[in-house]
Amino acid sequence: MSAFALDAEQTAWCAELRRLAAERLRPLAEKGEPGRVNRPLLAELGRLGLLKKLFTSGALDLCLMRESLARCCTGAETALALQGLGAHPVHAYGTPAQRARVLPPVADGTAVAAFALSEPDAGSDAASLALAAVPHRDGGWRLTGTKCWISNAPEADLYTVFARTAPGTGARGVTAFLVPADRPGLTGAALEMLSPHPIGTLDFDGVPVGPGDLLGTEGQGFAVAMTTLNLFRPSVGAFAVGMAQAALDATVAHTARRDAFGGPLSALQSVAHRVAEMALRTEAARLLVYAAATAHDAGGPGVPGRAAMAKLLATETAQYVVDSAVQLHGARALRTGHLLEHLYREVRAPRIYEGASEVQLDIIAKRLYARHAEEAR
Repeated sequence: MSAFALDAEQTAWCAELRRLAAERLRPLAEKGEPGRVNRPLLAELGRLGLLKKLFTSGALDLCLMRESLARCCTGAETALALQGLGAHPVHAYGTPAQRARVLPPVADGTAVAAFALSEPDAGSDAASLALAAVPHRDGGWRLTGTKCWISNAPEADLYTVFARTAPGTGARGVTAFLVPADRPGLTGAALEMLSPHPIGTLDFDGVPVGPGDLLGTEGQGFAVAMTTLNLFRPSVGAFAVGMAQAALDATVAHTARRDAFGGPLSALQSVAHRVAEMALRTEAARLLVYAAATAHDAGGPGVPGRAAMAKLLATETAQYVVDSAVQLHGARALRTGHLLEHLYREVRAPRIYEGASEVQLDIIAKRLYARHAEEAR
């Protein structure tokens, strides 16, 4: 990719992803039960080789996959992204044995992964999590507490779980564990959400974990979480850009053919300018997402700040674009089953998960002032 555009090979790959999403993935997504893990959809993502790419591609390719799938099938995009989020800590920090055991079934879609970070009282403030990992005489730990808002819970086959091994030490006292779903003492329940994705709570009642379940080293869990989020935050932005582009495409088509006040809606300056604003913001968000992903892949400076900017601008932009699309379509867009009714429900959550918009602003501001202090020395 150049600084401003995808190359021909990337453009062709994105077009192929959109074709696969429309022809092979969307029918499976539509057959899925709302609020449940769609295992046939995951299996097809595995057969197409897309899940494997989660562990062989960089941040930019992840963004291109998520944006392309989101334009045609948000269900497929979300299924793919949750597999990556849940299993990336194993890919990045797991032992050879852990990677050999976990990544192949995740990549072929036969095992479902989940990322268990948030808690009832520790969402945006991840460093304050309270799930306790209490040392046990067998040399391991027992996990006790609750996780909440966990995508793919309680149906996942394995969880990356972040627990506190050192009380009162903030981020330094967090450790990451790989926990199979069949461990004794681990239970969960589904939650009903505005957009019916698989998401739920997990309850840990003395769940046993040992040294062989560690991801990274003891006390490294916050770094495991943040490294994963720095990779996935730009791609959350790409998901949002894909939804924004789908809403924009639908709006251009609708306003070009819909007659009102003696001509097409597109002839009204107020409408045409609104559509132009939607296109402008979508493209700006796309470019910032690509820039953040490219910086991540290059190991460039300021990756956390760039990732925060990309997620923030893209998710807020998508909210504006989808809302504008609904306004320009009128009441038809509010009918159950309409594309925009679907996108209107889908677009709200990305402004909250993986760090709410306010958290992204805080990250950006802190890094600006840290850089200023450095330069002032």
